[in-house]
Amino acid sequence: MTAIKVLLVDDDPLVRAGLSLMLGGADDIEIVGEAADGSEVTALVDRTHPDVVLMDIRMPSVDGLAATEALRGRDDAPQVVVLTTFHADDQVLRALRAGAAGFVLKDTPPAEIVAAVRRVAAGDPVLSPAVTRQLMAHAAGDPGPGDTRRSRARDRVASLNDREREVAVAVGRGLANAEIAAELYMSVATVKTHVSRILAKLDLNNRVQIALLAHDAGLLEETDHP
Repeated sequence: MTAIKVLLVDDDPLVRAGLSLMLGGADDIEIVGEAADGSEVTALVDRTHPDVVLMDIRMPSVDGLAATEALRGRDDAPQVVVLTTFHADDQVLRALRAGAAGFVLKDTPPAEIVAAVRRVAAGDPVLSPAVTRQLMAHAAGDPGPGDTRRSRARDRVASLNDREREVAVAVGRGLANAEIAAELYMSVATVKTHVSRILAKLDLNNRVQIALLAHDAGLLEETDHP
């Protein structure tokens, strides 16, 4: 089995040492590099070709948000998992909108961080439905340019057909594929197909971005669900 190559980005050397220790103990994970600031990330990615980047959100020169945006704009972009101390932080939301596959708290137990790296390397976001719902609630209070964001989001989701729109709303509500399948009377495989089509049509990276876009477009407000 090919090892999952991980790049660690955090301005605290103790955090990097701790992550390196816990991840380096896994047979299927290889630490290919470390950076103390977002300004170092692009060059390190070019040199080490990681599968996953664990990215601190707050760094002194170039923060994790800017570094994530730069990485996700690449054709060969690695998956990015944000490291943070808060569940619902404005910068975390912005990183997720930019294409980060999820986030982990810095005090997360080691086994869960290892599991998160494996999940995101396999293409799954590292956000539970409960955390997705929490993020949606936080985004509802986002003081940003809501009218402009909503109009842009509505223009984008207009390309979805009715069934894809229903799936996007369910993803936005934080439902897992099995829950969506049961609610919309379709197979889990069909749900996965719809999610893949939504990602392709809307040029999104993961279902977290689907959830945020559904929220931005006001789709969740148009349903009778709580």
